[in-house]
Amino acid sequence: MEKILQLVRKGEGENVEFKEFLTPYHLREGRFRQLACQMNHRIIMGKGKAIYVVGVSDSGEIKGIDERRFEETISILKELSNEIGAEISSVEQYEVNRGVVGIIEIRKLNAKEHILIGTAGHVDHGKSTLVGCLITGKRDDGDGATRIYLDVLKHEIERGLSADVSFAVLGYRNGRAVKLKNPMSKNEKAWIVENAEKIVSFVDTVGHEPWLRTTIRGLLGQKIDYGLLVVAANDGVMRTTREHLGILLAMDLPVIVAITKIDMVDEKRVEEVVEQVARTLKSVGRIPFQIRNSLDVSKAAKLLAENRLVVPIIKTSAVTLAGYDVLEELFFRLPKRYVADEGFLMYIDRIYRVTGVGTVVSGSVKSGEIREGEEIYIGPFQDGSFRKVRAQSIEMHYYRVDRARAGDIIGVAVKGVRFDELRRGMVLSREPLDAVWEFEADVYVFTHPTLIKRGYEPVLHVETIAETVTFEDIEGEYLKAGDRGRVTMRFKYHPQYVYEGQKFIFREGRSKGMGEIKKILD
Repeated sequence: MEKILQLVRKGEGENVEFKEFLTPYHLREGRFRQLACQMNHRIIMGKGKAIYVVGVSDSGEIKGIDERRFEETISILKELSNEIGAEISSVEQYEVNRGVVGIIEIRKLNAKEHILIGTAGHVDHGKSTLVGCLITGKRDDGDGATRIYLDVLKHEIERGLSADVSFAVLGYRNGRAVKLKNPMSKNEKAWIVENAEKIVSFVDTVGHEPWLRTTIRGLLGQKIDYGLLVVAANDGVMRTTREHLGILLAMDLPVIVAITKIDMVDEKRVEEVVEQVARTLKSVGRIPFQIRNSLDVSKAAKLLAENRLVVPIIKTSAVTLAGYDVLEELFFRLPKRYVADEGFLMYIDRIYRVTGVGTVVSGSVKSGEIREGEEIYIGPFQDGSFRKVRAQSIEMHYYRVDRARAGDIIGVAVKGVRFDELRRGMVLSREPLDAVWEFEADVYVFTHPTLIKRGYEPVLHVETIAETVTFEDIEGEYLKAGDRGRVTMRFKYHPQYVYEGQKFIFREGRSKGMGEIKKILD
């Protein structure tokens, strides 16, 4: 009993969770996902161990529950543990107030957490510079010197504009961020993957409007956990800012806003931009939460994990590194957005021909697990078929791993298929899947100058797929800006693997909309 009193006096810590009791209500999909995410995060914070105190209210009041409710709670905790690959290691039971109070210990052998942050925002608002300063701890020179750590193409460096999706890694050991001395070093990145207790991978996208297609690919094609929207204090909210925010929200992602370049303007202008951002967020049904000091970070992380309507706002400067300690702590505290452990699936984003290795495909694992040496399937090819291949080796940020799980960004060397047979948007999977030409979807049209009728041909973006589709049939004959409706779509050039429930964006010039696949037709 003394052990319970000590835990109650201490209050909820990094790995301690109070639950009065759990019921079958908590097995509902949305709530179950939230509780599984919470448990996984407690385990990470406890370096492999979480403590659940049952029969105690959230406020720390020792109540006690009857034996039936206690057993029901243990049963639900077992289901939550199984879903995240953990197990209940011990159960201590005490009689209190004619009821039961318990201490349940939950352990997970492989407790390394990997979250993905996708950056977005207007061109020259400091996305790449922000990430470059985060991973190195170095101050920028005011002219984007740290941007070179992410811009690797010759014309990107010369023009100072990112033109393709790039990746960066930040690791944590003992709760502290590990900085890269040489962010161009493959060995340093590999060391972080091997030794860090938590890994944050940044998917840095493109802000220049002509490359919107590339930005959409980066945000939809990777298994992003959180969106980081960057707004420069000197410019404020721009059209591209709103557009990128719309993409993040269309994908149902929790969002964080970083106000950059606060060293370039006075405090009054900074607050004007914060207010402008707040108004923009409120206009799309989001709740702005400005983080003013480190005490707000823990609250913001909890709010963001439990309610994606809340959007933390952080003021930063790459020149002075103001706000970077807050970003580091926030990323450390953010939990992995829980993904059910279904069969292995990965959409291909890039394809390489590597001397001495052969064909390598890269992307982020959407679900399940892949192991080095196992046989998997790749497709669909033009005839709709899938072909069996072998995963000869797997790398994550240049570190050789023997397995990868949902959310990991990896490269897989595949044997049994030629480089010129593959295309972006194909998938790696545990089993052969059904290729799709035609499907029904519910769509919402953001902008379009005229009526959308049968025969309309926009580009559809779903995962890493970017393919022209034809509107074969429209419920109600036509759609206009602001309309919602059911549409039958058909891929124009290649069969793809898509499934019911997937969200997508379609665009043609500046005409744009979003939708959700509701029924596969072939």
